[in-house]
Amino acid sequence: MKKIVVTGGIGSGKSTVCKVISQLGFPVFYSDDEAKNIITTDKDLINQIQNLLGEEAYCNNQLNKTYVANKIFNNLLLKEKMNGLVHPAVRKQFEKWCDKQNSTLVFNEAAIVFETGAYKNFDASILIVSPENIRIKRIVARDHCSEIEAKLKMANQWSDEKKMNLADFIIHNDEKKPLLDQIFKVINKIENAYTD
Repeated sequence: MKKIVVTGGIGSGKSTVCKVISQLGFPVFYSDDEAKNIITTDKDLINQIQNLLGEEAYCNNQLNKTYVANKIFNNLLLKEKMNGLVHPAVRKQFEKWCDKQNSTLVFNEAAIVFETGAYKNFDASILIVSPENIRIKRIVARDHCSEIEAKLKMANQWSDEKKMNLADFIIHNDEKKPLLDQIFKVINKIENAYTD
C-alpha cells in the first residue's frame, strides 16, 4: 500500500480534488475533519491541550475556538506546541485507518505537510496550487470573512512557490486548465510508478 498526501494552501481546492479521487474509488482520509473530531473525543489529547492552554480551552466538552485562537494566534511557540499535540494524534488515526483499507493507493488530505516536514512520511505528495485572487474569493465565500481575514489566513502558510520545490506532483486549480484531466494524469503516473 502506497500512501499519497494531497496538500495545498487554504482555498486551493484540496477537498475538490480529493472528492474526485474518492469517486475514482480510492480511499481518502481527511486530516482536518479527523483533527476536529479527535480534539473533542480523545481524552488524552483534551488533557494535553488543557495542560498547554488552560482549562478554558474547552467549554461544554467543545473546543473553545475563540479562546484557543486568541492564545495561539500571535504566539508562534504556543501554536507549534499545539500542532505538536494534534498532528501526531491525527497521524496515529491515519495509520489505524490505513490498516482497514484494501487498496494499493490511499490518499490523505492534509494542509501543512511541507511546513511541518510530515510530507516525508508519505510515498508521494500532490500539491494543489491556485492563483491568490481565486483563493481569496473561495475563502471569503466559504468562511464568510473579509478579504483581509482571508489574506491573514493565507499568510500563516508557506507560499505555493516554496512548496512546489518539494512536491512530487502539481495540479493547477486555476479555473483555466481542466481539473479532471490533470487529476487523471497524476493518478495514472502514481499508479504506474507505485503499483505493480
